[in-house]
Amino acid sequence: MTQQTTTQLAGDANNAPARAPRPVDILKAVIKEDEVQQQFRNALGKNSGTFLTSVVELFTGDSKLQKCEPKRVLTECLKAATLRLPISKALGFAFVIPYKSRVKQMVQKADGSYKEEWVDVYTPSFQIGYKGLIQLALRTGQYRTINADAVYEGELRKGSKLTGIYDFEGERISDKVIGYFCYFELLNGFSKTLYMSVEAMAAHAKQYSKALSGKDTTVESLLQMANLPVAPDSKQVGWLGNFHGMAIKTTIRNLLSKYGYLSVELQKAMDYETESDEKAVEISADRQLPASSVAMPGNEIDIEDATYESVGVNADAQKVEQSKEEEFPY
Repeated sequence: MTQQTTTQLAGDANNAPARAPRPVDILKAVIKEDEVQQQFRNALGKNSGTFLTSVVELFTGDSKLQKCEPKRVLTECLKAATLRLPISKALGFAFVIPYKSRVKQMVQKADGSYKEEWVDVYTPSFQIGYKGLIQLALRTGQYRTINADAVYEGELRKGSKLTGIYDFEGERISDKVIGYFCYFELLNGFSKTLYMSVEAMAAHAKQYSKALSGKDTTVESLLQMANLPVAPDSKQVGWLGNFHGMAIKTTIRNLLSKYGYLSVELQKAMDYETESDEKAVEISADRQLPASSVAMPGNEIDIEDATYESVGVNADAQKVEQSKEEEFPY
């Protein structure tokens, strides 16, 4: 952002006292930059204006996201734009998550001296939801059907390791989740099912999720998360925030990446997922954060479970967003 823009946001010293610009004002100023406008036009064409309006709404309604550097938020939102996925939280196709970490910084005191203090730094990260993966698969025009869900106690009758065919026609006898499945059928008749038990899913998360590396999280503690009720529209994300949602997305991703028809968009989405996971471990591995703040050597960074913190979101607005669930203008 230019010095002139910053000065305008701060106010004119000849007319009014200078004030610190609001994060939303900074975001809007960055959005007006020609380079930013062109990037979103390249991704969305005539729909770029509508998408950027949704970015402002997302930023305005999330107090934690407002603590992130606005230009970095736009960079993450651009990833959703290139995939033509809406970032409305009500729809659940894609998210920009603010991760909080604690870092040591040199803070200048009133007397001009500097003191090292622990401060909170928020970093935005793009994440695709399981609905987004399904949407990208359907756009290829190669899938007759695709479905993924949790499997409850009593529903699984039998499964064949040889054929990969599973029978989920049993009667549900409790609210206990015993596993997760994903199934698809292509137009050419090829079909495939992936089933993973909660035990296998917890072991998979611990072994392969870079976001969990270096944490005290164990397979046993992850299994405790699997005992929580299934909440598809939970505001929490990540294995420690929404185990069931991550498990469903994992079955979809694993099945599609191995047996599915992958478009360029689907491959890009999976690359973004890997990038997001690596970013999480980069922060937790005590590396310098690429933000306006300067991280000091020897930082100890503790990432909180990421949640959305809404500000002034009314029920009527949420109903309007939900009514658009069948529309994908991007």
